[in-house]
Amino acid sequence: MTEVPPTAAASASLWEREEEVAAVVRAVDTLCADRSSAGSVLVLRGEAGLGKTALLAQTRRIAESRGCTVWSARGGETLRSVPFNVVRQLLQPALVSLLPEEAREYLGDWYDIAGPALGIVDPGERQADPQGVCDGLVAAVRRLARRDWPLVLLIDDAHWADQETLRWLAAFTERLDDLSVLVVVARRPDDVGGESARHLDAVAAAAHSPVANLSALTPDATAGLTRATLGDHADAAFCREVWAVTAGNPYETVELLAKVQDSEMDPVESSAAELRALNRSARGGGLVARLEGLGIEATRFAWAAAILGTGITVDQVARLATMSRDEAVRCAERLRVARILTAPDPASATAEDGDLQFVHPLIATAVYNSIPPALCTAMHGIAARVVTDSGRGAAAASRHLLEVHPDDDAELVEQLREAAREHLAVGAPDAARRCLERALREPPRPEVHPHVLFELGCAALLTSPATTIGHLRTALAMPGLDGAERVDAVYRLSQALIHNDQLEEAVRTVEAEAARHESGPAKLRLQAVQFMWEGIHAGEATSPGRSERLAALAATCTGRDNSERALIILRGFDAMTHGENAEEVVELCDRALVNGRLAPGLG
Repeated sequence: MTEVPPTAAASASLWEREEEVAAVVRAVDTLCADRSSAGSVLVLRGEAGLGKTALLAQTRRIAESRGCTVWSARGGETLRSVPFNVVRQLLQPALVSLLPEEAREYLGDWYDIAGPALGIVDPGERQADPQGVCDGLVAAVRRLARRDWPLVLLIDDAHWADQETLRWLAAFTERLDDLSVLVVVARRPDDVGGESARHLDAVAAAAHSPVANLSALTPDATAGLTRATLGDHADAAFCREVWAVTAGNPYETVELLAKVQDSEMDPVESSAAELRALNRSARGGGLVARLEGLGIEATRFAWAAAILGTGITVDQVARLATMSRDEAVRCAERLRVARILTAPDPASATAEDGDLQFVHPLIATAVYNSIPPALCTAMHGIAARVVTDSGRGAAAASRHLLEVHPDDDAELVEQLREAAREHLAVGAPDAARRCLERALREPPRPEVHPHVLFELGCAALLTSPATTIGHLRTALAMPGLDGAERVDAVYRLSQALIHNDQLEEAVRTVEAEAARHESGPAKLRLQAVQFMWEGIHAGEATSPGRSERLAALAATCTGRDNSERALIILRGFDAMTHGENAEEVVELCDRALVNGRLAPGLG
């Protein structure tokens, strides 16, 4: 089949991209040829403005011309703290088309695990396991992909994707041997580090073709593009200066030529000296000056749009910029004419796109960075209220709350704690940790402080045991943690010590806390934890008489609560490993169950 020609808008950014487009055509044709063929991954890597987005748009046109279903999403520089943001965008077309009962049928056993992360199921009250959520998302997308074959997934600006999405993407692309789907990822070579870089490297390793590293336009291509835009009469010296000024960057070249057209400049050698100044107005400080030239209202509108980052609607921007809707509509049109904002591409837009988007991420970054710091902070505070008032919850507002300056605000602390609980419930502990660390800087009231430290310790447990130990020890040393919450904190502290290879310290910590309690469920729970750590981690050699002590204590338990059931389970496991009477082991297991199942709260 022949390649689909690009539209006029996209063609400029596709100059000298024949090799990459051919790779896309081959991958799409392979996908469409056989439903049982293995999936594939293409990675497009290049600096800002080298045409990654244009190549993804061309991929969409090629895929749709072959009858493929295409789902797309993009990362955002100010949205990296929003967990599952990009994967939700990606799956939105499929999820919107499903009724709740259909979604439950397609996702099966993973519905309650992956559903909250996708925003289609209300999260529960308990902390979700991040690995379980990632596995659930992989399973969910695999099932949806089989339904919608041939399917192409496009992810733009992956360097700005949230870490939770990148973790899923790395796991998903590693398992394409038996799933016929094409994944195309566009990213910059930098702007990423830590876990996100590791996940993106895993995606690149899963690609069957070498990573396509995009390069700048050659002088010949720049000359061809200049003459195609301005006319054949553009002379060689002028074309050469266009290339020198833009360094062959396709985005900057297109923008510069558009300004040449607007200024009605004659494309000849005598005008070439004006190109450098004209190009400066398209980027950095020049762009900001051009924006300010549009008036204070248009500038405020652009600032508000940059604060929102995604889902930019005229109504929300009007609220954030404190202007009437009519005034906002006029500003939006002014910014469209100035090539700062544009309506989303109808072919690739999702409901998350809103009414408007920035013409290019470089413009969005320049506009955001131009906002005076104090005003930027204040606007994030207003944006948090706008998001909350729209009914989207504390977690959705948290990315704005994180940017507000500390000001001893008890209400803000509670909002951040609520956002952290929502993040934990969908399997995003890193997002929860950021919220709670910010809450500590507010700072919280003395009576609330130990609770925030305890919650932060729970959120950081799997990612930073040493940090968790510090938070929990500080919380336990403060007045305020009592009852079941204190027992939870000691249990979490012992877990962190285990993860930090401090086995004996974990056992001593639980044993000392158990000694402080009278007989009852709290003491039994702590004793169960102590026996668990001794049996699984320390071993009989360092805990003489453990089996006898466990048997004696379990004999007093009837299984009326989870503390007793946990002890009975531990006793049954210990009896089995020591080869005791099988009938007694079965009887112990039966006694630990409720209606033949583990009781809620026992994992």
